[in-house]
Amino acid sequence: MLKDTEFNGERLKIARLYRGKTISELAGETGISKQAISQFENNKTAPGFETVLNLMNSLNFPREYFHQKDNIKTVEGNTFFRALSSTSKKEQLCQINKTKILVKIYCFFEQYIDFPKPNIPDISKANGDIEIMAKIVREVWGLGDKPINNIINVMEKNGIIISSFNTNDGKIDAFTQSHLIDGKVYPFVILGDDKEAAVRRQFSAAHELAHIILHDMDCNTEEITKEEYKYMEEQANDFAAAILLPRDAFLADVSQYPNKLDFYVELKKKWRVSISAMIIRAFRLNAITHNQYQYLMKQLSKRGWRTKEPLDDIIKISKPTVLKKVVDILLVNNILTESQIIEELSNYGLALPAEEIEILLGLEQGMLQKTHSPNVSLNLKNNISQLRAQ
Repeated sequence: MLKDTEFNGERLKIARLYRGKTISELAGETGISKQAISQFENNKTAPGFETVLNLMNSLNFPREYFHQKDNIKTVEGNTFFRALSSTSKKEQLCQINKTKILVKIYCFFEQYIDFPKPNIPDISKANGDIEIMAKIVREVWGLGDKPINNIINVMEKNGIIISSFNTNDGKIDAFTQSHLIDGKVYPFVILGDDKEAAVRRQFSAAHELAHIILHDMDCNTEEITKEEYKYMEEQANDFAAAILLPRDAFLADVSQYPNKLDFYVELKKKWRVSISAMIIRAFRLNAITHNQYQYLMKQLSKRGWRTKEPLDDIIKISKPTVLKKVVDILLVNNILTESQIIEELSNYGLALPAEEIEILLGLEQGMLQKTHSPNVSLNLKNNISQLRAQ
């Protein structure tokens, strides 16, 4: 069994993938042979001190990280990527491994915070009808038929863990990864932090919600065909439109002036959905004919609204808040200081740079790198009881 003092090859592999590097790229940067790196990762041999320093410098992970055991037991489920065909395998692995570490940070925070438990509605009675599925979710979550101004907030309230960090190539709008923790499935949604428009992020989050509601999080997307994956993506888009634009309420609105493009700008203010998505939804609901649909789309292109729509620079972009609030609660209630959060994470088996934790949690840069005079007890049981009693 691996001891804390021994080199953990699996940690090296995670760190390499986390940084989006192939074995060849890491070998080129460090001067270590590909064969040696492969042996290190598979725990066939252990690197010497100088070699570890080279790996640390290249990957920007502390030495402790490579010598810790993985004490946090979670089982990774499936990962659904939007625009899978345009996302490289290396980039997918990078984001998957970032999320694995985020999940472990979440488990650490569970010592202190009672997070909302996943409240995933049962849609089995919908018989595959996406409109009914969306209606069931709205009913269970108490949304009625009103506009959803902030789908991210709604999802977080119902136990879906959401974070936002920049994806390296900017091609990933969002993705969903499930994890089995203590026998229960927890969905984690990552939104690409690439300054996308508020309505696009809203739709991206609803799209990821669709995967959680509609699709088997245990299925292996690498074992299905491109056509099958494309169909699942189309289902997710249809569900996103259905939950953000409920049939009856949206039809009542759009039917007033269904063929006037400027009217869709007014609808955008209310429904927080892009004009193009509302036109598609209107067509799918037979509020406009195919000719009207084509006319509106041509007008959309003519005005340059395919790339930037009206209100895109006005509607505020929604951001995940739960993970940031957890950190705020720990700090404000004097449970832990910034440096103690980093220290306790290291004791938990997650020796990570402060800036990396900030990125994964969507915190402001430098938030965990402040220095304070610790005047706080580290009696964890007392601190946890104190926090949960509030």
